[in-house]
Amino acid sequence: MKFSQRLGKVPAIKQLQIDSLDDDLKNGLWNGIKLLILNKLSKDNKYHDSEFDAFCYTLWHHHYKLPIDTIPEYTFESEEYIRERFYQGQWYEVYDLLEFIANINSNDLEIDTYLFKEFCNEIFEREFSGYRFIDDKISPITNENEIKEIENAINQSGNFSSLRGVNIHLKSALEKLSDKKTPDYRNSIKESISAIESVAKIISENAKDSLGAALDKIKGKIKLHTALERGFKQLYGYTSDSDGIRHALMDEHNCDFEDAKYMLVSSSAFINYLIVKADKAGIKLK
Repeated sequence: MKFSQRLGKVPAIKQLQIDSLDDDLKNGLWNGIKLLILNKLSKDNKYHDSEFDAFCYTLWHHHYKLPIDTIPEYTFESEEYIRERFYQGQWYEVYDLLEFIANINSNDLEIDTYLFKEFCNEIFEREFSGYRFIDDKISPITNENEIKEIENAINQSGNFSSLRGVNIHLKSALEKLSDKKTPDYRNSIKESISAIESVAKIISENAKDSLGAALDKIKGKIKLHTALERGFKQLYGYTSDSDGIRHALMDEHNCDFEDAKYMLVSSSAFINYLIVKADKAGIKLK
């Protein structure tokens, strides 16, 4: 703790930053862009086809959506423009830019987008931001354990071709939850449910199974405890439309961030659990 914080002149604990960026957070994120992106791009080609020029063409055309002939002639002017847009933009526009940079094809440019995301996550954590980079998306997940569960589920499901559907559903759930302008909590929950159903059907080896039927078949294969099986069936019971529970819960007025976040985190944890148990039981996922 700094001297000023110990003395009580500066607050020792920040408020969680959800829909704002204070100067410390914004400056830290800009330093990541400057040090790991702008400073890494070659700029010494007099014919305007350097890496920095290619980056500007991509930024102007795909992100700013401005005519590329408005790109300043000199490198320092282009950097000044990018910096000005960064500092004058709304908080969500800053995050839009970070996401755009993280998804640029790094094979075409000498930049390390993985290192950039790691740098941003360190700044997010240090400055008490309510967001983190998860799988190229800036997501409103504030608990480190929750982040690890989601990352692990996405990474594990991405390692097996048979779990490709699971991976797609998880990424879609995360994307819909992470949309900062128009989050789609209802469909995020649907995608999380679909991810659970997909992995259970794969282990049960019957694509037509419901989640309940799949659990009945796999409980003997992976030694799923009866109490856990019952709990999972109750937790995900509304995946069946038969009693109207799913319709009631999935009503747009009843869906909020906490519901979608909970379902994504718990689904990710359940998927991680099933993958590990299947491996221990000798069930090979291709």
